[in-house]
Amino acid sequence: MKDSVYLESVQKELRAIKGLADKAIAQVGNEDFFRQIDPESNSIAIIVKHLAGSMRSRWQDFLTTDGEKPDRDRDGEFLIEGDTVASLIAKWEEGWRLAFDTLGTLTSADLEREVRIREEAYTVIGAINRQLAHIGNHVGQIAFLAKHYAGAQWQALTVPRNRNRQPLR
Repeated sequence: MKDSVYLESVQKELRAIKGLADKAIAQVGNEDFFRQIDPESNSIAIIVKHLAGSMRSRWQDFLTTDGEKPDRDRDGEFLIEGDTVASLIAKWEEGWRLAFDTLGTLTSADLEREVRIREEAYTVIGAINRQLAHIGNHVGQIAFLAKHYAGAQWQALTVPRNRNRQPLR
């Protein structure tokens, strides 16, 4: 596989994942955005805040500094203190902007370079794959919660049930 194909594929996949998350979030009201299904569970708001913090930390100065920035307050990402839907969505969008901007600057020559996350060495490809898996995991949680809260009003994010059973022609 050509390296440029890999970078294009990652960007396409991340855009699709972000699209799913945005569509899921759009289906819940402010109350459900902040609701936790139990005291130990994360709300959509907390997941959004955590992913925004993770993306900022990982993608900012991606090739030159550790992916766990010293000013990141990871524990604080799991607390909602004065946060609003608007403030969290702004952080979310900034995290995604950093991801896409950074991916857009990478070249084939960068892919085998070494970067660090929490002082552990990764190839650029490894670090990208790690972030792709992390984001995908949490977006699945967002979709699950949004569907739960939307109930019968839920609009499918992908192929709706029973719509994939078309006769072969």
